[in-house]
Amino acid sequence: MNALLLFCSFLITFSGIAQVDNSGESEMYTSVGEEFKIENLLSATQMQSRYENLKVGDTLQVTFKSDVVSVCKKKGCWMNVALEDGREVMVKFKDYAFFVPKDIENKEVIMEGKAYVTEMSVEDQRHYAEDAGKSPQEVTAITQPSVTLSFLAEGVKIKK
Repeated sequence: MNALLLFCSFLITFSGIAQVDNSGESEMYTSVGEEFKIENLLSATQMQSRYENLKVGDTLQVTFKSDVVSVCKKKGCWMNVALEDGREVMVKFKDYAFFVPKDIENKEVIMEGKAYVTEMSVEDQRHYAEDAGKSPQEVTAITQPSVTLSFLAEGVKIKK
């Protein structure tokens, strides 16, 4: 009986040691979209290798961290984030239900959602270039469809 009591008190005392503490999350990040816990987080380098294996039509549910390269200057309805090799991922938001602040370039973000690869039309590329504030010359220079690394975010955490 004493051994059982000793074992139970040991379990109660040390049960919190293995738990992940997410209590500081809200102090470090501002959240938009659906709330999520930061678990199984991929770096931009790890995400880059995941994209290498995706084909048009494939999807992959992931959580990954990257830096914002650009944001829609009209509403904050999309953003581009960087991969380690210099390529960018076009991030849109699930059901157009939330936006990000328009001034978060160079900030770290953590996103949860679906990674996929698409072919983007010339018309769509020009639309996004205009939203990003590109010059008319830069917009008209877009003449070919492009393969785009894409991400549909369910939630985004923006580092404060």
